[in-house]
Amino acid sequence: MSLIKMLARLKDCGHYVLNTADVAALLDIKESYASKIMARLTEAGHALRLKRGLWILSGKHDIFYAAEYFAAPFPAYISLQSALYYHGMISQIPSVIYCVSVGRTSLYKTPIGTFSIHHISPNFFFGYEILPGTQIKMATPEKALIDMLYLSPTKSRLFSTLPEVTLEECGFNIQKAKKIINAIPSLHRKTMINTKFKAIIGK
Repeated sequence: MSLIKMLARLKDCGHYVLNTADVAALLDIKESYASKIMARLTEAGHALRLKRGLWILSGKHDIFYAAEYFAAPFPAYISLQSALYYHGMISQIPSVIYCVSVGRTSLYKTPIGTFSIHHISPNFFFGYEILPGTQIKMATPEKALIDMLYLSPTKSRLFSTLPEVTLEECGFNIQKAKKIINAIPSLHRKTMINTKFKAIIGK
């Protein structure tokens, strides 16, 4: 099979972020050969290497789609500043794609952007929706804000300062946010987040 035919078959699968196993299965070849094929496609400008064993096919794509692949095999969803901006709650465009995952915290710098993955407890992994017509998991406005507060005490201090947020335009539901806070198992963290949340909403 020619390289162009292989590329066409990969594009026909409907996924533009592919790992080595995906490519091998789609082309019915061994994974070692799949890596070589993707290297050739990358050299020809038909794909970009995101990290070892992971590629994105060239074209106009929503980079949010790639985020969950960096957390694999653990699930992840877009949250924090990225989700706040998506929902119109902050005005500054984040320079990094922020996600939360039950996997470990990690940072990936790629040709299409920087992906910052942050660990949360498995029992706090909820509060996201699938964007229409995509497979992208996006935090709700309420969960995006509470995730920021949840991660504010971490050692990196990356989320210790909350940007100015607007709650009205996104239809922010205070009662939903309170239910999310109440679901936090740690009493200490729940109390801390509740105090910060009350300061934000002015109550």
